[in-house]
Amino acid sequence: MVARDGETIVSKICHIEAASEEGPRFNEKKNDDERRHFSNLILMCDECHNIIDNKDNEAKYSVEILQQWKKDHHEKMESLKKPNYSPLSQVINAIASLDLDTFDENGSEIDVFNIEDKISHNCLVRNVELINEYKVFYPKISALYSELELQGSFKKEKLLRNIRRIYLKVLGSYVGVSENRLEIIQNNADSIIEDVEDELLATCETNTSINQDDIVFGLSIIMVDAFMRCKILEEPPKK
Repeated sequence: MVARDGETIVSKICHIEAASEEGPRFNEKKNDDERRHFSNLILMCDECHNIIDNKDNEAKYSVEILQQWKKDHHEKMESLKKPNYSPLSQVINAIASLDLDTFDENGSEIDVFNIEDKISHNCLVRNVELINEYKVFYPKISALYSELELQGSFKKEKLLRNIRRIYLKVLGSYVGVSENRLEIIQNNADSIIEDVEDELLATCETNTSINQDDIVFGLSIIMVDAFMRCKILEEPPKK
C-alpha cells in the first residue's frame, strides 16, 4: 500500500496466526517456519494491523476471515492482470488460432435452412460471394462456441444477442416508422449488413490488441455465421 505522495509505503506485513504465544490467533500446532511462511502473512495498513491484532477483537477477526480477505485480494489482483476480452474479441482471437485453410468443405452439412433462399429473400448482391465463401465454416464455428463456453468465460447467446441488438439499431435507421419494412431492407440489405460489421469492427479496435488482419477475417466469419442464424437480416418464409 502506498501513501498519497505515491512513494511512501504505509502497509505492514501481518501474521494471520500470531508468531508468538502472546499474540492473537496463535496456533501451537505450527512451527516457526510455518508461522513466518507466506501463506500465514497478509499485507495491511497500520491502522487495520492494530485492529486485527487487538486481543479484544480476536473472535471478530478469525483466521478464516483473514484468510478469506487474503484470497479475495489475490483473486482481484490476478483478474486485473488478465485482458478483459469481450465475447466478440474472444471468438476472433480463437478463430485466429483455427486451421481453416485445411477445412473440408465437402464434409460440412449446413441444415439451418437454405442459404440461397435467405440471400434471395433479402436481395443481397455485394456480400453474396463472401457468404458463399465462409458459410462452410458454420459447423466449425458452432464447435468453437461450444468449446469456449466449456471454458466458462464465454456465452454464445450473449455474443449473438449483441449482434442482433446492433442489427436492429442499424435497421431502425433505415426503416424508421415506414410500413414498407421488407422493401426497405431488400433495397438496402448490403449496406445494412456492412453497417453492422462497421459497428462491430469499431468495438474490436477500441477494446482489443488482436492483430488487425485477424480482426477483419474473424469478424467476417462471425458475421456470416450470425447471418445464417438469422441474427442479421430477415429469415425467408417457411415453405
